[in-house]
Amino acid sequence: MPLKFELCPGRMIGGSNPCFIIAEIGQNHQGDIEIAKKMIKMAKDCGADCAKFQKSELEYKFNKRALERPYTSKQSWGKTYGEHKRHLEFSHTQYVELQNYAKEVGIFFTASGMDEMAVEFLHELDVPFFKVGSGDTNNFPYLEKTAKKGRPMVISSGMQSMETMRRVYQTVKKHNQNFCILQCTSAYPLEAEDVNLRVIAEYQKEFPDIPIGYSGHESGVHISVAAVALGAKVIERHVTLDKSWKGSDHEASLEPSELTELVKAIRLVERSLGTSIKQMLPCEEPCHDKLGKSVVAKVAIPKGTVLSMDMLGVKVGEPKGVPPEDIYQLVGKSVTEDVEEDESITPDVVESYGKKIKC
Repeated sequence: MPLKFELCPGRMIGGSNPCFIIAEIGQNHQGDIEIAKKMIKMAKDCGADCAKFQKSELEYKFNKRALERPYTSKQSWGKTYGEHKRHLEFSHTQYVELQNYAKEVGIFFTASGMDEMAVEFLHELDVPFFKVGSGDTNNFPYLEKTAKKGRPMVISSGMQSMETMRRVYQTVKKHNQNFCILQCTSAYPLEAEDVNLRVIAEYQKEFPDIPIGYSGHESGVHISVAAVALGAKVIERHVTLDKSWKGSDHEASLEPSELTELVKAIRLVERSLGTSIKQMLPCEEPCHDKLGKSVVAKVAIPKGTVLSMDMLGVKVGEPKGVPPEDIYQLVGKSVTEDVEEDESITPDVVESYGKKIKC
C-alpha cells in the first residue's frame, strides 16, 4: 500500500484518504495582493484544500543577463524579463499578509520555492509543505537542502525522464520520508496526447511506498478526474479569475466554475471507487428479487427422477429457486417431490443440494 503521511496539520494523504486538491494561484494574481486574496477565497469556496503561490528571490533564480533580457511579449509587465517578474513578485511582508488571510478564510497556504533562498524564506514562514516545481526537480543540490528541512514535499516531474525521477526519489528519500511525486507535462496549455496519464501507474510501480499525484495544465477538468480514478492522491491545477487576463498561465487555468466542477467530480469519483471486493450488494437486492433468474423445470419431473440438463431451464421464477450458476450441480441428483412443468426448482426438492438461495 502507498505510504500515508500528514501533508498539512490534520490532513493525511495517501492510502484511502481523500485526494488533496491544490489550487495553484501561482502568479495569476497580476501582482495585485487584493486579487490574490480574492483568489484564496475563491479556492476555499470552490472546495480546494490548499491555495498555492510561487515565491522567487529573483537574483537567486535568474542570472543578470536573464533578468536584463528584453521581454516584448503581449504577456509582459515590463520592458525586461526582470521588470516583468518584479511586477508579479510579492514581498516577504505581503506573503505574511496572504498567509494570515488564508488562515482566516480556512484554507491551507503554501508556495513553490523557486530557488534555494525562496525555500529558506518559506521555511521561516512555516508553510505546511514545500512544493518543488518541475524546473527544480533535477536541481539536486536544491532537492537535498529542501529535503533536509524536514517538511513534507510535493514534487512535480515535468520535463524529466524516469531515470531522473529515480534519482529524485533516492535523493529525497535519504533525508525525508514524507514526499509525493506528481506526473506532469510542462506545456501551457497541454494537449491531451501529451498528458500521458499512464505514467501514474509506472510511478506507482517504481515508487510503491510514496503517494503519486498529478499536476495538470490541460483545458477542462476531465483528464484530472481520470487521474484520480487511476489513483492520484494529489491533484494540482492552475486557477484564475479570468482566462482572458494578461499572463501565459491563464489559458491553462481553471475559472471558479471549473474548479468547483473539478472538486465535485473528484469527490464523486472517490465515492465510486469503493471496494475491490466483488459481491452482491444490499442495494442490488430489489433488482435481484424482481428479475433474478432461477432454475425451472422444462418438463414435468416426477418424484424420484434423476435430473438431466434437458429437463432444466432458466427463467425469472416465482418463488425463487436454485440460482442459475448451480444448474450443473443439479445434474445427477434426484428430486424428492413432483415438480410441474415451468415450476421453479427449489433447493428443498433436490436431494443432497444444500446451497442456500442468494439474496
